[in-house]
Amino acid sequence: MREIEQLYHNNFGIAFYWKKENETITDKIQLVFKETGFYFTVQELNYFCDLIEDSMIENACCEACELKNSCHKFLLKTPCAAIDLAVSVKELKSIKDLVEGSLFRIELDEYVYGVGLN
Repeated sequence: MREIEQLYHNNFGIAFYWKKENETITDKIQLVFKETGFYFTVQELNYFCDLIEDSMIENACCEACELKNSCHKFLLKTPCAAIDLAVSVKELKSIKDLVEGSLFRIELDEYVYGVGLN
């Protein structure tokens, strides 16, 4: 098995960098959840975050619905134009946490090991 450097995880999935010959490859992030894997650049991950937020706004009308956390009727667009995902609101929130947590970690690392480095 290839080595990884974990960025962020929750109960729904994981985000990580691949390692090659003990060197971390940081140009793309592997995002794995719901038996699905995406290999995104930071720009694509930010775009996915925007698409998730759009989907949450579009599906806010279901707040009073008893099935809102288990209904699989919502389509979530991805940065891959040919791929949309069918997710429940609960899954959407988990994906949002995974993506936002990953982006936070990336930005924190850039600050700590970049601008904030003395």
